[in-house]
Amino acid sequence: MKLSELSMFIIWILLIAIVTLIGHSNGVAVMSVDLGSESMKVAIVSPGVPMEIALNKESKRKTPVTIAFRNGERNFGEDAQVVGIRSPRNSFSYILDLLGKSIDNPMVELYKKRFPYYDIISDDERKTIAFRLDENTTYAPEELLAQILHKGKEFAENSAGQKISEAVITVPGFFNQIERRALAQAADLAGIKVLQLINDYTAVALNYGIFRSKEINDTAHYVMFYDMGASSTTATIVSYQNVKTKEKGFVETNPHVTILGVGYDRTLGGLEMQIRLQHHLAKAFDALNKTTNSVFSNPRAMAKLFKEAGRVKNVLSANTDHFAQIEGLIDEHDFRLQVTREKLEELCADIFDRVANPVKIALKTSGLTMDIISQVVLVGAGTRMPKVQEHLSQYLTVDLSKNINTDEAAALGAVYKAADLSKGFKVKKFVTKDAVLFPIHIVFNRTVDNRVKQIKKSLFGKMNPYPQKKIITFNKYTENFQFHINYAELDYLPANEIAAIGNFNLSTLTLSGVTEALDKHAKEGAESKGIKAHFAMDESGILNLVNVELVSEKSSSAPEEEEGTFSILGSTISKLFAGSEDKEKEGKIEEPSKEDLKPVHEEPEYPEVQKEAEDKTKKKNESTVTEEKIVNKTEKVEKEKEKEKEKEKKATIVTIKEPIKADEIRLGSQILSGSKLAESREKLHRLNVYDFEKTKRETALNNLETFIIDAQQKLESEEYAAAATAQESEGILKACSEISEWLYEDGFSATAEVYEEKLSELQKLTNDMYERVYEHKERPEVLKGMVTILSASQTVLNNIRNSSAFSEIFTQIEIDTLEKVINETQEYHDTVVKSFAETPLHEPVKYKVGDIANKMALLDREVKYLINKAKIWRPKQESATNHTESTNENTTDTKERPEPESVLKSTTDSQSEDLQHDNTSDNAEVQNEKPLDAEESTESSKDTESDAIHESTQEEIHQEL
Repeated sequence: MKLSELSMFIIWILLIAIVTLIGHSNGVAVMSVDLGSESMKVAIVSPGVPMEIALNKESKRKTPVTIAFRNGERNFGEDAQVVGIRSPRNSFSYILDLLGKSIDNPMVELYKKRFPYYDIISDDERKTIAFRLDENTTYAPEELLAQILHKGKEFAENSAGQKISEAVITVPGFFNQIERRALAQAADLAGIKVLQLINDYTAVALNYGIFRSKEINDTAHYVMFYDMGASSTTATIVSYQNVKTKEKGFVETNPHVTILGVGYDRTLGGLEMQIRLQHHLAKAFDALNKTTNSVFSNPRAMAKLFKEAGRVKNVLSANTDHFAQIEGLIDEHDFRLQVTREKLEELCADIFDRVANPVKIALKTSGLTMDIISQVVLVGAGTRMPKVQEHLSQYLTVDLSKNINTDEAAALGAVYKAADLSKGFKVKKFVTKDAVLFPIHIVFNRTVDNRVKQIKKSLFGKMNPYPQKKIITFNKYTENFQFHINYAELDYLPANEIAAIGNFNLSTLTLSGVTEALDKHAKEGAESKGIKAHFAMDESGILNLVNVELVSEKSSSAPEEEEGTFSILGSTISKLFAGSEDKEKEGKIEEPSKEDLKPVHEEPEYPEVQKEAEDKTKKKNESTVTEEKIVNKTEKVEKEKEKEKEKEKKATIVTIKEPIKADEIRLGSQILSGSKLAESREKLHRLNVYDFEKTKRETALNNLETFIIDAQQKLESEEYAAAATAQESEGILKACSEISEWLYEDGFSATAEVYEEKLSELQKLTNDMYERVYEHKERPEVLKGMVTILSASQTVLNNIRNSSAFSEIFTQIEIDTLEKVINETQEYHDTVVKSFAETPLHEPVKYKVGDIANKMALLDREVKYLINKAKIWRPKQESATNHTESTNENTTDTKERPEPESVLKSTTDSQSEDLQHDNTSDNAEVQNEKPLDAEESTESSKDTESDAIHESTQEEIHQEL
């Protein structure tokens, strides 16, 4: 295949790919889920809807992360919380904190202490935990979260009006490797393709920067975000700066947000304060001695107190005191107690003392001081508490900013990232650079002087940016060996946070086939450059082993091979996608080589003088020709010898890569895999199918019940009773009564298909009656419109007949045709009015509203044709010879003759201008003439074109954010 043919083939393939990409990108919506431990917010981006929070079925913007199981059915959100009051052990919440945790993890122990009514068991095979619902049913945290994410996906799809499969999900920044993998697997079980797991503080920082991009410049400025949520608190230091990059072959400047320092406290949040208040209320009730039973031993009573404590805590953020009250707390005894903000602050005094700790850790990890931080932005519902703000103000030297939506900033920042990562939207580039919180290193053994020495090599250091790729080289091994991937020292964290991370050993890799690969390369005369292990930390902060290979080099003096087909193909593609090097060549002015430089001779002003000078120099030059030839020949021979020596010395270095087999064994808690993963998929599928059938059945039942009640009520009204015969009314009422009785006796457990069949039967009985009522309601308006158009048309006809000016515009056939149509329409109108006056309402409708509208359209068409013809008509141009003589006469005639358009205008404002007449000969004659007001017509078309461009631009803006 020739090069030109290859180029055309590649271009053709690329065009197909681009068209396919554009076709698939239109109309694709994406979503984000801000998944917190207490509640979640779902945001969408769809064509024409930029960054919108999706509402749940209660039309609320956030949904509790709670799922409940009762009588074989699932409940989500607020419905699940209601179930949790009656049966606490069947309603699960705050699940996010248990992902990837073993039974002996401090976070699991704290969870069991806070919610003692759950039956939490150990999954020894995976080294994780599970909730036991009954003897035959258990749920892993991943399975519970998957169901909640699936419900969030439904909210997004209902808001967008289409299917959504891609999402960006927020995670706490302190999530370790197993926690991130577990959340990604939960999303996969929910049928969501994860574009990225984004740290919650990164999403907040992105949202903050998007709406302040004009304030970002080439100088870095630093902002701290302090986020106190339900379960945890995070302080994050970020920098905003415009940075020049050259990724696409040209230099562009984009805003960057970089994570510089992070400090956190896993247990500092609103939940701990709520638990403290719950226990205070429980002790206060027991002190009343209303019953011998303690509320601490009653899960239902404790669940009621937990809910009430949360409500009171929120109220006390804005009020100094409030009453906690619960009806029938236990043994039908009510409870009411006044709680002051001062009392709550006293209960949580040690908690408030920890408020500044995340700030200290963030400053330590970033290496910055407070004096260069421009502002501290508050995020999260917990920061609304006055005591929290007071403690922060005492420690910080800058004012606290509240200029961000504390509840939705993370969801909106994540959905912006989702739109950026998707293929269906174009957004303004805003680069995010996240950082590693838990450093990772490589550990392996090396024998030195017959002693085994443990070597540690840093892979990803503390606060290293990611996504990033790293390579570790092992150049001392000649046999199979293994190495370990572990977390490095975390001395900057408190002891309790280090314990919550769990197992520090991530995985062990065993390399095999090392000796064979080395021997193979040695036989080929290659020198080993070591075994290289390639690692990548992706955008989600998950570490992956890419590959392991033995790299060797050997010298080769073989001549360069002729460029083959694949080389030509690669060269062609590189030319089509010219990168940075090509751009530099195009933009750079290259200097020619010295050998190519030649003097520029200019023509002299006096040729005779120049000729004499040339004759004199010619004699001098002839004497040195022989000597120059000898010197040039010697130099040429020496240059050829030097080139031959350089060719002999020059040798091509060939790099040889040999894949090395690497078996990785992950340590610690494991995600679902194998048969357990298959069982989970099947379990969730059954639940989804059951819910779908349940929703379908409930909808069909509701539609049937609504239709029955509506039909019965309508037949009681005079309007519908008059439109139905006695036989029809009796049949409809009888059918409604029979189906209603069947519903409440035997049909309550019927399927959706049966309900839909019953509804269809009723609709057949009522369709004729409903149609007659509709016709009776709409007919007066249509007839009124017909009278109006008849009056306007008659006025047009009279103006045409009474003005001699129209004799040059319209033919007699056209005038007679209009008169004929007017008469026919008038007769039709009189017939319709008479028919309905004589026909009872229960009789079948002879003249329907649609038929009347069609008759009106015929008359409207004739009138519009005449109007359009008058507008574009123009008198014929007279000959040039008679033009001067007839100027005065024409002027006089013009004054006396009325303008055709002005005569018709008063009666035709409501008429459109797009209908044509069947008289083709007249049309052809009119179209050959120049239209009136040509300049105005041109301007109007320009305006229309401008409007069209404006509308298309608006559509493009809706597609872009």
